[in-house]
Amino acid sequence: MKLDYKKTFYIGLAFFIITIFWQTYDSIITKILIDKFGLNQTWSGVVMALDNVLALFMLPLFGALSDKSNRKLGRRTPYVIVGTVVAAFAFMGLSYMDSVQTTRIEETNTIIELYEANHDDAVDRLEIDYWVTLVDQMTTERTAAQSSGTITAERYATWETKVLDKINLILDGRTTGSLEVSDLSYLDGYYNVYLSDLAWEVTVANPFNFIIFVLVLLIALVFMSIFRSPAVALMPDVTMKPLRSKANAVINLMGAAAGVTALIILTLYGLGGKSYVHYTMAFVTVGIVMLIVLAIFLWKVKEPKLVEQRVADDVKWGLIEEEDDINEANDLPKDKKLSLYLILFSVFLWFMGYNAVMTKVSDYAPKILQLASFTIPLLIANVTAIIAFIPIGILSTKFGRRKTILFGIVLLTLCFGSVFFLSHDTGWIMYIVFGLTGVGWATINVNSYPMVVELAKGSNVGRYTGYYYSFSMAAQIVTPILSGFLMDTIHQKMLFPYATFFVALAFITMFFTKHGDSKAEKKTLLESFDVDMD
Repeated sequence: MKLDYKKTFYIGLAFFIITIFWQTYDSIITKILIDKFGLNQTWSGVVMALDNVLALFMLPLFGALSDKSNRKLGRRTPYVIVGTVVAAFAFMGLSYMDSVQTTRIEETNTIIELYEANHDDAVDRLEIDYWVTLVDQMTTERTAAQSSGTITAERYATWETKVLDKINLILDGRTTGSLEVSDLSYLDGYYNVYLSDLAWEVTVANPFNFIIFVLVLLIALVFMSIFRSPAVALMPDVTMKPLRSKANAVINLMGAAAGVTALIILTLYGLGGKSYVHYTMAFVTVGIVMLIVLAIFLWKVKEPKLVEQRVADDVKWGLIEEEDDINEANDLPKDKKLSLYLILFSVFLWFMGYNAVMTKVSDYAPKILQLASFTIPLLIANVTAIIAFIPIGILSTKFGRRKTILFGIVLLTLCFGSVFFLSHDTGWIMYIVFGLTGVGWATINVNSYPMVVELAKGSNVGRYTGYYYSFSMAAQIVTPILSGFLMDTIHQKMLFPYATFFVALAFITMFFTKHGDSKAEKKTLLESFDVDMD
């Protein structure tokens, strides 16, 4: 019983399309919303949650619809075609609205001048007089804006509360001397709130462009939701149950490769650091890559033939399901139903932590830690994940999916928890931390989806795929908003303690899970003593 890696690679091209879209989306849409349209962390989180609101309903729906489909190209492939084509063109269309908004910000001069004067200033940022000068610049601009009627007295007072008072509290009335390194992250956070406010004023003056941006983004998100469940369900459709962890490792390897591709594109175009840059080439390049990869997928993947082959393999290895096999989640035995719920709640919890970081890190890394580019730690995380995916798939076969996931949760918790303590002078450690983060997330990702579909049977894999994505999407609806609210209310540095808390909770729910490991992989000591882990 051996996995056909070549076949799985070509099937993984559909997941490549999904991931290159989402990696680019998470990397630049948050920055565009905050830096160019001026939304705060909470409202940018609301917009970033739109795709997950759609997915919460659409993923189970289209997973179930694809289960019942009977097309010449197969059950899943037609959804991949339609979803990819429309989403790719809509994504490329976003470049126009981004270019218009960037040009408007450039024309106002105020934002760009302040940003460029201070972002790369050669002055030692630890010197208090640097920040005193910056406060004077902001105060002069805000006072002039209020006098001209550009902002109201209420908005001026809000700026005083959110930015000026908090900076002055750290400066503590001093005009000379040096700051503690730990103070810089907080000061930069407050300053960037001010810059975002300036961008919001540009948006309010010309709101139509923002409205069109969100509508086109919505089109892209709708069509990505149409084919995500069918694309992911394709792997278990054509892979025998005992081999799904290994196959899922290959699929996730393709996803990591897509993430690396997206980040390399952003890096080569110089889009990983500064805020007020045109993202046109990133949108267009990623859209074209999606269409090219779709063409290769259609050339190499003949779904009906691959499904027939899997059925024949099931017969060969005695894996044919009986007529009375469990079909619906509500009909599962009590112990397996409990395990299904625990797995799904675990998925919810670790996505609460992980997605908050992935959504906000492109804003956090350059502004709070002053890293030259947010793409570098993300690239490192994706590369380490690529290196880890196949070994993890093999190790999960030996030690079991549940134990492997528990190890990944511990590692991810330690990684996220440590970032809170990093500052400007130790920000480089984030490269190491995110390397380990890639390993931790790969360990979880390789095994979590197979644990869910292990409790399904062939006729309803799409439905169980929908369950998996419903819980992950539910988390991704809540977490950008909740984490953004905490970052707005307290400070941006709340991001990583928030993520640490939720990932740690997932250890508890996964610890009590008893089913989801493949029957054919009983090789651990406990399983030898007839402890049922399937």
